[in-house]
Amino acid sequence: MWDERVPIHAASDFSDLDGFRKGRDTIRDFEAAEVGDVTGKSLLHLQCHIGLDTLSWARRGAGPVVGLDFSESAVDTARELAADLGLSPDRAAFVAADVYDAAEAAPDPSYDIVYTGVGALCRLPDIPRWAEVAASLVAPGGFLYLAEFHPLTDALDDETGSRIAYDYFSRDPWVDETPGTYTDFSAPTVNNRSVEWQHPVGEVVSALAAAGLRIEFLHEHDVTLFQRFPAMRRGEDGLFRLPQDGPRIPLMYSLRATRA
Repeated sequence: MWDERVPIHAASDFSDLDGFRKGRDTIRDFEAAEVGDVTGKSLLHLQCHIGLDTLSWARRGAGPVVGLDFSESAVDTARELAADLGLSPDRAAFVAADVYDAAEAAPDPSYDIVYTGVGALCRLPDIPRWAEVAASLVAPGGFLYLAEFHPLTDALDDETGSRIAYDYFSRDPWVDETPGTYTDFSAPTVNNRSVEWQHPVGEVVSALAAAGLRIEFLHEHDVTLFQRFPAMRRGEDGLFRLPQDGPRIPLMYSLRATRA
């Protein structure tokens, strides 16, 4: 499914690879502020897809950076992008591997920053196992940084996002067979089966703590990256919010967890 969607994503206005090659940065402002200066720091990006965030961190001064994804097609595209940007493999490398095998597949045993971006955790069935692997790759004095969609949004009604309609604590996998993809919902696709899992914030935080990391902060944000509900409006910063005359809820969250 992902291999089929990589060329669709790469060709889309959503990814805007031409703009990216010319200097467009994909790191959100709150991520840059919370991660801080990355100059000279090694960084491992888990579930990196076609590497836009990975390479954005590299252009911000991180290095060496490594992106890891289980799609060979995505990794090939990321390598081509790195070459287009003039980043050699010793500056920006990409590895094809399952995220649960990252400790064996990553070229180095540990990194100053282990990063994972939005829309990644819902693809994983086992968060404690993910946390153990991710934590094992954090160097002493380093940290894991996570930015994700808030799972509360999965419990809200699809029309207005104003009432609880689904089970927040559901452990059942959600199987989807819808054709198309998030960059082009009308794209003709053949391999459509995908599976997602819902992970409450408490599960993620507890798993990282159990894996030996210290939670430095957990921030909740009232913005998101796409129009999750019809009532949302896009701001001048490009982020989406619920109407200002209504109550606010967390739409995304971010956390940083350190290794002593």
